[in-house]
Amino acid sequence: MNAAQSPYLSSPSIDTLYTDHHAWLRAWLQRRLGNAADAADLAHEAFLRLILKPASRGFNSKIEARAYLRTMAQGMCVNLWRRREIEQAWLDTLAAQPQGFAPSAERQATVLQALQEIAELLMGLPGKAAQAFLMSAVCGMTAAEVGSELGVSSRMVRKYVAQAMLRCMQAHAAHTAAALRQAPMP
Repeated sequence: MNAAQSPYLSSPSIDTLYTDHHAWLRAWLQRRLGNAADAADLAHEAFLRLILKPASRGFNSKIEARAYLRTMAQGMCVNLWRRREIEQAWLDTLAAQPQGFAPSAERQATVLQALQEIAELLMGLPGKAAQAFLMSAVCGMTAAEVGSELGVSSRMVRKYVAQAMLRCMQAHAAHTAAALRQAPMP
């Protein structure tokens, strides 16, 4: 194929990418997820990401474009499964509560969103830093206990926890700044 025949030697338009790959991506996602509705949603989200980030559309061939889309879609599947695990854990926790103590639907949605944000934050940390933070903050273990469990020094555990706390503070600051931008002006 020569340069005149391939739309991929220059950045393909979103129309070309969508026409060439949407049905394929949706079918791939449906096989992966076993659910047509989820597959359609994630395929749609993948192309929205391409629209929002045009620099990522510089493919040299259809094979390269599909490899990129498959990699992006795989990450989206993992995120979907992770969100569903968090949702299920939250629903299990709610089901264990006495009937009169269940939080409002709005509070449930707020807690679920916060849990998902925390999970994303922890996934962005190195494995041992996330583990050290959870063991320390959630389980109440001392730095020495965490260090023994992870096979690192207490000093390293304190560094890991500090790293996680810094990420938490950055996320909180970003969330607060976003809320302030959305607040109505007096």
